[in-house]
Amino acid sequence: MVSSSVQRKVTAPTAPAGGRSPFVRLNELLADIKPGKSPISLAVGEPQHPIPNFVGSVIAKHLGDFGRYPANKGTEPFRNAVAGWLERRYKLNRAIDPESEVLVLSGTREGLFLGCLAAVRHVPPRAGKPAVLIPNPFYAAYSAGAAGAGCEPVYLPARKESGFLPDLNALPQDLLARTAVFFLSSPSNPQGAVADRTYLTRLLGIARQHGFMIFADECYSEIYSDDPPAGMFDVAEGNYANVIIFHSLSKRSSLPGLRVGFAAGDKAFLAGFLELRNIAAPQVPVPLQHVAVAAYDDETHVEENRAFYHAKFDLADQIIGNRYGYRRPDGGFFLWLDVSAFGGSETVTKRLWNEAGVRVVPGCYLAREQADGSNPGEGYIRVAMVQDKQLTAEALHRLVDTLG
Repeated sequence: MVSSSVQRKVTAPTAPAGGRSPFVRLNELLADIKPGKSPISLAVGEPQHPIPNFVGSVIAKHLGDFGRYPANKGTEPFRNAVAGWLERRYKLNRAIDPESEVLVLSGTREGLFLGCLAAVRHVPPRAGKPAVLIPNPFYAAYSAGAAGAGCEPVYLPARKESGFLPDLNALPQDLLARTAVFFLSSPSNPQGAVADRTYLTRLLGIARQHGFMIFADECYSEIYSDDPPAGMFDVAEGNYANVIIFHSLSKRSSLPGLRVGFAAGDKAFLAGFLELRNIAAPQVPVPLQHVAVAAYDDETHVEENRAFYHAKFDLADQIIGNRYGYRRPDGGFFLWLDVSAFGGSETVTKRLWNEAGVRVVPGCYLAREQADGSNPGEGYIRVAMVQDKQLTAEALHRLVDTLG
């Protein structure tokens, strides 16, 4: 039985902070402050690495395809390329069926949002108001999807004590009985934590026991220092029921402006999801899907991209050292720095902009208050390692010189 103190940690806050964009809030916070030095933005997780050299030629070859409406399902070459990449990337007991288990997305944001609407229709009747479980801090599309689907967003604290992942032991049975979707971000944004196979297997068992969907946001899966992070397909053992994974080319291939990703997994869910997408979702232009085919068929540019991040984390190891609770993340490209000793999230963000010209995001803007009034992001700043090595080194030196 879950203690009352633990249950309070996972109960949806009675008065959550508004669902406004953290970047709009950041702009407002810094609007009247002039940067003390030439600005360097480490705020938005927008990769600044060169795009793959094949992008232009592929688009040029397929320019004529801009003259027709694309199908929401995705082209056959795209779905085949995704299925092939998944089989190479994960140890699949059963290959993904490109016909029924893959859908193209216009980036993952819209898929994560609309997926909640589809999930409420798909899951069995819930024992109470449907709930969407969200790691806290989180990507804003998760809570937007919960609100759009008319569900209760329940924020699960992902603090250092639980390895920066939601504590599965702290989930009350009555909450699980009304859960429609569990969002899992691994590698996580912003902390860079990776769920291991034991965690993933347990979560999958809980989902199947209670009949809810796992939406596994694995967009950072190809950015890591050592071993490739495990994913939900690694533990599904060829049975993809209750699991949808979301991937994008934004981070893997440094193509955030392409707006191409995919959802794959539970074919019964995807059938209903496609019906919704046929009337409500943005379509993905066919030439861009051809770029995605080339991207998923090529690992050289991904390895080069990963090496760029590896070199920048080497810089962080050297420049930051053991300050601010720094640890090299297991995956992703963010630093999650503990600045509670320097006045907290907003104070440090303003100071870094005012004194150093370095733009970061207050951790409290990426999270919601829990029922006990605490915010798991307070006391942290998120630093996006997206600039080139020279700018990254300069920004990190400025940060250390400012905070000490």
